Amino acid sequence: MTKAQTWHGIPREEIPWYPTVNAETCIGCGLCFTTCGRNVFDIQNHKSIVEHALDCMVGCSTCANVCPVDAITFPSRDLVWKLERERKIFKVVRQETREKKDRLEALKARAIAEEHISQSTTRTKMEVAGEFGEKQFLVKLEELIRDRPYDFVNLRLEVPTVKGALEKTPSFMSFEVTSTEQEDIQTFLSEVRALIAGNGLTLVSEHKLG
Repeated sequence: MTKAQTWHGIPREEIPWYPTVNAETCIGCGLCFTTCGRNVFDIQNHKSIVEHALDCMVGCSTCANVCPVDAITFPSRDLVWKLERERKIFKVVRQETREKKDRLEALKARAIAEEHISQSTTRTKMEVAGEFGEKQFLVKLEELIRDRPYDFVNLRLEVPTVKGALEKTPSFMSFEVTSTEQEDIQTFLSEVRALIAGNGLTLVSEHKLG
């Protein structure tokens, strides 16, 4: 066996539920082989054979339903119903149901968290142009992040010449806005944009990095 060792607590070898193929009727179309998700079948000499009988899902008869020549048969479903009653599997099934529900809820919560993370912004690069000297823009950036979970990193200031800067020639600055706690920074970015605009500077570009 390669799939389930037990079926709701019952050893799988004690459950005679698996397909039987009538080799004379089988036309080797391969529908059962390709349809079965548990690789119960194989194709040999242009005929379907049952290769892994106990890997068959108890109660499933899809292969028989799709067989175009009715070459596949199964035991009566009374066999399954009798097992359910005699082995009193429903206590086990209820526990398995709770566990499955818990797993699905955990997966759902994880998907929601991952979606939130994918939509959030924790790092953004900004490029700003204008005259920075007398405006003390760097000081104002420092004040903006004081005692807050944000930072400005990889900051670069490019000026044409020292004299040009003194003469208020427009310069270029780039920096990255990041959260020191990996939190969303979109609200904080609004404050940075307002600071840029309030100082008569131009926001040249803004690129989300993470």
